[in-house]
Amino acid sequence: MITRLTDIVNYLETLENTYKELEKVMKILRSLPSKWDTKVTTIQEAKDLTKLPLEELIGSLMTYEINLAKKQQDGEDKRRRA
Repeated sequence: MITRLTDIVNYLETLENTYKELEKVMKILRSLPSKWDTKVTTIQEAKDLTKLPLEELIGSLMTYEINLAKKQQDGEDKRRRA
C-alpha cells in the first residue's frame, strides 16, 4: 500500500498543476481501499487536515499497514496451531 501512496504523491508532483498539502492529503485519503475506511475516518476526526503534513499522514498509514499485516500474520499462525 505504501508503494501505491508513494506513487500517487510522486505523480501529483510531476503534474504541472501544483497542489496544496491539504489537496494531496485528501487525494491520498480518498484513494485508499474500503478496508481503510476506519483509519481514514479516525484521521479526519482526530487531525486538523489543513495542518497535517503529507509525511505525517504517510507515517500514520504505514504504521496502520504494519499493524494490519501483523494481526493477519498472528491470525494465520493461530489457525496453523489449531
